[in-house]
Amino acid sequence: MTRKGNIRGMEDSKEGIIVSRRAWFTLAILSCTLLTVFFSETMLLPAIPEIIKEFKIPYGTAAWIFSAYLIVAAVMTPVAGRLSDLYGKKKVLLMLLIIYIAGLTAGGFAYNISFLLVTRIIQGFGLAAVPAAFSLLRDTFPPAKLAIAVGVFGSAYSAGSVVGLLTGASIIQNFGWHSTFLAIVPFSALVTLMIAIFVKENRRPDHAITVKSPENTLNKKQTSLSIDIKGVLALSVTISSFIIALTLIQIGINSENLPQIASAFVTSAISLIVFVIIERRAKPPFFDLKLLRHTILLRSYIILIATGITMFMIYPSIVQLVRSPVPLGFGGNSEEAANVQLPFMVMFLVFASITPFIINRVGSMKPTVIGGIISLIGAIGLLTFHSTEFAVSANLAVIASGLSLTITATWNMVVSSSPKEFTGISVGVGALLLFIGMAIGPALAGIYMENQRTAEFGGSYPTPGSYNLVFLTAGLLSAVSVVFALALRKRPASVLKYNR
Repeated sequence: MTRKGNIRGMEDSKEGIIVSRRAWFTLAILSCTLLTVFFSETMLLPAIPEIIKEFKIPYGTAAWIFSAYLIVAAVMTPVAGRLSDLYGKKKVLLMLLIIYIAGLTAGGFAYNISFLLVTRIIQGFGLAAVPAAFSLLRDTFPPAKLAIAVGVFGSAYSAGSVVGLLTGASIIQNFGWHSTFLAIVPFSALVTLMIAIFVKENRRPDHAITVKSPENTLNKKQTSLSIDIKGVLALSVTISSFIIALTLIQIGINSENLPQIASAFVTSAISLIVFVIIERRAKPPFFDLKLLRHTILLRSYIILIATGITMFMIYPSIVQLVRSPVPLGFGGNSEEAANVQLPFMVMFLVFASITPFIINRVGSMKPTVIGGIISLIGAIGLLTFHSTEFAVSANLAVIASGLSLTITATWNMVVSSSPKEFTGISVGVGALLLFIGMAIGPALAGIYMENQRTAEFGGSYPTPGSYNLVFLTAGLLSAVSVVFALALRKRPASVLKYNR
């Protein structure tokens, strides 16, 4: 339906809608963005023991290496999404990637823990580029092919994680942990340059779109290019204090940090209330709360946070299970822990790659339901059978298959169902909730393991009961995903629209 040279490259044919080579090339470049970010993060995981030893820091301090990154990523993701809606997706994406590359380069020369944490804060801007990249995909691909684009883009997360897991330990052993940052800088710079040269953006700004139907717009007053600074600050305090509290819990709850944990949670709750009040009064708001009335978006957000908690609650638990001495665990080393988890990463990648084609044929609702059921079966299997490394790996593969189906289909619903002029912020909120789930998961697993420990085998280790609680919780969260996915399927088509 478009002419030659149109970026969307769609035309009617007997086979259906054809997507231009430029669109597929754009997808490949944007996918490299996500692959780069998660490759560098997964590659850093095996380096934590070396960093602790070199800087002579306790585990509690080392926990902030990932928390500092996650706090900035969580805060900046919705901000970057809103900025991309207002000022252009490509411009915001390039700005964030340049900041990210600067953080990577600086991290390669970190000489103490303080400097390293500063570089991690800067690197957090890289993950905030996700909403802008998603928005560019929506501009590039026709609706009929958007599911494939979103799925391929999302699978880059799994690809980066798998590659990082396989190569990280080797790079650290041969070149040192600083190389985990420096090794990815040239690739990141190349991706940024290719985006600047080859990726085209819909020149018509979203804020200038004139829509007569009330189903496609929130408020005609929201054509201003201003951004609600008060709302941004209130949301930033809410997210930061919440993740700080979770990090303190992960380090360990005791009489010394209990007041700090309580204060952080109270601060988060108060600032959340302030944020809601500000957004109700702001014109235009940073995040219009009417978006939460969108049937698909609200339920998709809940599914995203449930899957985020499940994934990152299981991950550290399996590492602890493998590394704990027999009979509390398998008595393995870090390499064996990676091998046990490798089937999870591989199956997540496989299903992330094929799910877009499934969605393209049957829609997003069925894969979301089926994925939740599969991950529920895997969690029950893990709860029942986790006495051998093979049993754990097999059940992890089942869980990964289900989670991959669910999260890929859910992302497609978020991107395709968002009002177009609010794609950036709605995707940003979805990513924010996924990151919050990523922070809640390890903290929840830490609480279970801290409350059920034994010192009978030459150290303090979690008891088998703590793992049962983790796997049971994973099953409950998968059941929650199924319930909300089924609720989406029961909604009549006329209601699956944005309601003012």
